[in-house]
Amino acid sequence: MGKCPNRKVKKRRLSHKTARRDKFLVKGDDLVYAELQKPDMEKKLSPLDEDLPGMGQHYCLHCDRYFSNVSVRDEHFKTKKHKKRVKLLSGPAPHTQLDAELAAGMGMPDNGLKLMSM
Repeated sequence: MGKCPNRKVKKRRLSHKTARRDKFLVKGDDLVYAELQKPDMEKKLSPLDEDLPGMGQHYCLHCDRYFSNVSVRDEHFKTKKHKKRVKLLSGPAPHTQLDAELAAGMGMPDNGLKLMSM
């Protein structure tokens, strides 16, 4: 017995959610954390950029997103997603490549304390 020729099954090969998520690439947590640690003098407004929303003037540093105007950005500041991101980045520093190597056992060996020999 074969398939029913009258039955039309929708093919679900392409995940639209992942395609949309990949459209808006954001910086990693470690890069955003490094930018937050810079002094305020280096966090000046960027020059006008026609390719970015709002000419690149309305930016959320924590979420690495540009907004079309100030009111949209201020509404974004009230969202749960932004508040979670601020809380995540205000805590301890995110993991680095060195942390990953140490966890995998590829870093410097930890032989414990040296014992006094007499």
